[in-house]
Amino acid sequence: GMTALAASLVSTSVFAGEMAVTGSAKMAMEGHSGTDVTEATTFSMGNQLTFSGSGEMDNGMTVSLSFVMDHGDPGFDGHSVSVASDALGTLKFHGEGGSSAASALDTTAAGDMWDNFNSNGGVSVTDSSPGDNSIFYTLPTLVDGLAVAASFNPQISSGANDNTTVGNTGNGSEIGFSATYTGIEGLSVSYGVTDLDRLGSTASTTYTSNVAKGEQTAWKASYAYGSVTLAATNSEYDIAGTASDQEVSSYKISYTVTDAISIGYGTEEISKTGSVDAEYDGFNASYTAGGMTVSGNMQSGKQIAHATGSAGEVDYYGLSLAFAF
Repeated sequence: GMTALAASLVSTSVFAGEMAVTGSAKMAMEGHSGTDVTEATTFSMGNQLTFSGSGEMDNGMTVSLSFVMDHGDPGFDGHSVSVASDALGTLKFHGEGGSSAASALDTTAAGDMWDNFNSNGGVSVTDSSPGDNSIFYTLPTLVDGLAVAASFNPQISSGANDNTTVGNTGNGSEIGFSATYTGIEGLSVSYGVTDLDRLGSTASTTYTSNVAKGEQTAWKASYAYGSVTLAATNSEYDIAGTASDQEVSSYKISYTVTDAISIGYGTEEISKTGSVDAEYDGFNASYTAGGMTVSGNMQSGKQIAHATGSAGEVDYYGLSLAFAF
């Protein structure tokens, strides 16, 4: 498919396309409480602009370009170009901000609650996201309701973590595959795996003897029946001979009260070999009117740094007002 795609790009021209700009802005308030927590309530804001455009070539293929600007990231927060057709699928090149076949699925069912506890020493989740200069290819539809994709990056690191330097620790090459099935009304099931080459932490006389192999696997499933949606996710990151192996599991039940109001309850658990599990649970509610969304969260964490004691027990609350335009 990729060979045919490359051949079809020869000697073609692009007709005039369309450009569009969309954006979002958010005002937020959040805080933490606990025995060893001293942080006060904080205010924050976020804003983002997405520039996108597309055009159709004379061979019937569509070329699309996207740039994302975020005030929290100097320059572009992400940019990509894609080439697509019904017969050949979609080839997307991420100059920045790409996902692997597995990391594209590893957002937890509960919405990554663990991320709200990082400022208090909470553990972070490790994944196979390749980031810059990666390829994501979605195959054309072969079976109704089934989508198959692949990802590839020959070398992820740069600078001090360059894989060509013996003894450095960092990221290496990766290739992944995923499949999503939506052929049953209300049901969505996805599975992805990404094979990894990672440099070890010990210097060696040759580059190849310092490579540790591993993989990330991820799956997610959801089923909507009327106003109720049940969701579950799981992600495992496993590198041979390292202490970074990790498993993240999550569940959530959501209820749509009206077209504008929804509520939910979710849990997350992060496991690490030889350590107690980090556990999170919480409620969320949101109200949407036009391009405005008001949302609130109340969450609690236990053993958030894989350690027992009062320092690992933290409560979190957040309130935000977001606009899309």
